[in-house]
Amino acid sequence: MSRSRHTALFALITVAALTLTACAEPAGPAGGGSDSASSRGKTPTTDVVSKVRKDEAAAKLLPAGVREAGTLRIASSVGAPPGAFYEEDGSTVAGADIDFADAAARVLGLELKREVASFEAILPALGSGKYDLGTGNFGVTDVRRRTIDFVTYINDGQGFAVREDSGLKKVTDLTQLCGLNVATGAGTTFEVTLQENLPRCAEAGKKPYNVKTYADQAAVWISLQQNRSDVVMSTINGLRYAVSQQEGLRFLNEFKRLDVGFAFKKGTPLAPAFQAAVNRLKEDGTYDRILKKWGTSESAIETSEISPPELK
Repeated sequence: MSRSRHTALFALITVAALTLTACAEPAGPAGGGSDSASSRGKTPTTDVVSKVRKDEAAAKLLPAGVREAGTLRIASSVGAPPGAFYEEDGSTVAGADIDFADAAARVLGLELKREVASFEAILPALGSGKYDLGTGNFGVTDVRRRTIDFVTYINDGQGFAVREDSGLKKVTDLTQLCGLNVATGAGTTFEVTLQENLPRCAEAGKKPYNVKTYADQAAVWISLQQNRSDVVMSTINGLRYAVSQQEGLRFLNEFKRLDVGFAFKKGTPLAPAFQAAVNRLKEDGTYDRILKKWGTSESAIETSEISPPELK
């Protein structure tokens, strides 16, 4: 079974099971009720994009050739809600990343030609010119800024989740993970952070933690549910959403915040236009509506920036 179909199948199973067991759903943190991202067993369906109109000032910032062509090639990593995921048909993509990209494109008067690609393949493909931009909850790091340009649109970051029976209460230092199995996504900042800090366990005289990486986000959660891992390290928003949808799990804590942005090849002429588009979405209220839809209002940024320094 392909990775995308496996993810869709797991999502369908989870949604079906939770729909049967959820008798009363409280309103989410954004106050969205049954249409908010935190309603167990359901995913939001509010249309927050189709009414977005072209902004001529922002569109003029595009290269002339792009304005004439009217299209851009976008690579989207599809993992799990609220970022990007497959709907129940197993082929339609949805999520906050999808809404933000589509809304920004409408501001610029562009049509996006979307191709689903694996998270770890997108950034290298931007450099080769295969795609014009990419989405995948790409955190802005100083290492990535050497070869990639970013246009920020939310603030997310790194966090942890565990089973309800876990003895972990809060992870403030990665040596607290020593001796445990830690599940995370392949090719992510989480994997890098874990691998870079792995020697610290030996330095502290402790057994090292075991980093278990998965290309499929569904497999990360399966490993936790089936006791093959003890803790999950992933995006703050993704963790909060996942534990709200699955029984027996709890969000542990935030570990580090990161700005998240649209990714482009280094030196792209597209960045100023997309920055203007995001800021236009903030002005007309679409930005807040997207965040509210996906229950991620705490991830709002004050203004979009082009490749800002990594948050420390």
